[in-house]
Amino acid sequence: MPDKKYLIFTDMDGSLLDHDTYSHLPADATLTELKARRVPIIPNTSKTYPELLQLNQELGLTSPFIVENGAAVFIPIGYFNQAPAGVVEFEGYWVKEFTQLRAHWIEVLNQAGQSFESLYEHFAEMSIKRICESTGLSPEQAALAADRHFSEPVLWHGDDAQRLAFIKALEDAGAEPLTGGRFIHVSGNCNKGRALNWLTAEYQRQRGGEFYTLAIGDSHNDVAMLEVADVAIRILSPHKPPPDLTRKHNVITSTLPGPQGWSETVEQILAHYF
Repeated sequence: MPDKKYLIFTDMDGSLLDHDTYSHLPADATLTELKARRVPIIPNTSKTYPELLQLNQELGLTSPFIVENGAAVFIPIGYFNQAPAGVVEFEGYWVKEFTQLRAHWIEVLNQAGQSFESLYEHFAEMSIKRICESTGLSPEQAALAADRHFSEPVLWHGDDAQRLAFIKALEDAGAEPLTGGRFIHVSGNCNKGRALNWLTAEYQRQRGGEFYTLAIGDSHNDVAMLEVADVAIRILSPHKPPPDLTRKHNVITSTLPGPQGWSETVEQILAHYF
């Protein structure tokens, strides 16, 4: 497919970053190759805006990025010739928001979760020390993770049946909770697939031509983008099975976990399509 242009949308924790150590070292050579080919690498993650600012600097990424499970797309001002419709400007970025702010979802959680209060913790009530204990992040990283704009992560302590009842109560209250690698993320009206489609359409409108999309993820909260991308890449996890997908075509599953699997599968794509 030599006439096509490519966009790589990638989850971070458990995919480009190791689930336990958060290292990206095994994927660095592949990242360098993609940058040399000028392929946009677009984080599409549950992480926050300040977390992505730090990670993008560390990884040398200058493309747009998507935060908090598709809640908002951040595009560097001037990256496209024109500001996309419906964006606001924030700290040098055009921002397309898809959902309400965090305070709304905390209120939904407080109301719908009353019957489950002994079974969970959420970020707004957790200390930085407690977030560190539950994530393995450093205090500095935990502070960035706690600085959320559009969603509220929940650390669940009950059993599976209770968890399903909890999620149903949140859905009845208007939320669309997503289960990630560690947390249940409470937000709504957004997902990684919707954000991928919106940004891909903007690339096509502003840059012209056809764009071929790859989505890379390892968790349930990645399913929406894995279902809509041209190629879905599922990264093996040592902690859980790959996410179930409805689609059966153009699905690749790594044999290695985390950034090793990320590099393994992207190199396969580079060999066959680029």
